Amino acid sequence: MNLKKKQILLTNDDGIDSPGLWAAARVLSELGFVTVVAPREHCSAMGRGFGRHEDGKIEVRKMVINDQEWDVHAVGGTPSLTVLHGVLEVMPKKPDLVVSGINYGENVSTDISYSGTVGAAIEAASLGIPALATSYQVMEGEWDSLKDIDFSVAAYFTRFFAERLLSKKLPTDVHLLNLVIPQSATKSTPWQITRLAPGRYYNPYSKREGTWEEEGHISSHIIIRDDLPEDSDVTVAIKKKLVSVTPISLDMTSRVDLQDVDTLFRS
Repeated sequence: MNLKKKQILLTNDDGIDSPGLWAAARVLSELGFVTVVAPREHCSAMGRGFGRHEDGKIEVRKMVINDQEWDVHAVGGTPSLTVLHGVLEVMPKKPDLVVSGINYGENVSTDISYSGTVGAAIEAASLGIPALATSYQVMEGEWDSLKDIDFSVAAYFTRFFAERLLSKKLPTDVHLLNLVIPQSATKSTPWQITRLAPGRYYNPYSKREGTWEEEGHISSHIIIRDDLPEDSDVTVAIKKKLVSVTPISLDMTSRVDLQDVDTLFRS
């Protein structure tokens, strides 16, 4: 299979100026033709939201990647909207793969529903396009120094799994992959197929000084439970410091006997 003919749509939620996005662009260009369509602004924690007040403007910018000048596209919209603008307007044909990332900070557990990175991958998967959401662990104290992070290892694993998604057919009920690279990983770090850890990873608390009429914010801190399954993404990526790869399904129906639920509510 000649991967060079493959069409890859690359987006993120940290915005088009994110170094993580450009680290992914450099390695993905070795696999096929990469079209970058990313949010104009920082759009973390927007999930799969569309936003009623997004302007949808598409600005073509120039960026030098691997010593070549690329046309890239900054969109006034959420990560999910950038995927739709990319597929419906920017790209001449439907892409073979959508990659979202590389995200600042790990997207794990049931908290992936917050993630704009994962939301963009879900949007792609809903269009029948294989998708990869990729994120790199960032320590809580480093959120204010994001430009200094080395994404080379995360880029290596992003390329590794992107190549496999381009050359293999996903099993039934697997619509996207959520890839999480721990900060301590090297290119030789083993990877493991995982499941989402139950419960929260980023635990919320309120930050407010003064009365309710004054400005207030919801922030969060990380709490890692001791009772998590051994094959959960949090256990594998955060505790064991291995690369976590979680197959995700768009079907959110509970895996239960539906007749049992029917009986429960009829009795």
